Amino acid sequence: MPATLRCPICKKEVPFDGPEMPFCSKRCRLIDVGNWADERYRISTPTRQSEFAEEGEEDAPEYQGPLQ
Repeated sequence: MPATLRCPICKKEVPFDGPEMPFCSKRCRLIDVGNWADERYRISTPTRQSEFAEEGEEDAPEYQGPLQ
C-alpha cells in the first residue's frame, strides 16, 4: 500500500506519487492558489534578534546554521 497524506483543501487521501501532490486534484490546487491571492494565508514576520537578547546584553549571537 503506497504512503498517502490528506489534501489540505478537501481532506481526501492523496498518494505521495500523485500528479497533483499534495493536492488531490487541479481544482484543489487552484483553490489553494486563490487562498494565497486573497491573502487568507500569511507568513509571519521574522523576529528580530534583539527581541531575544536579555537586558544588559548587546545582541543575541547570530545563527550559524546546523551543527555538523
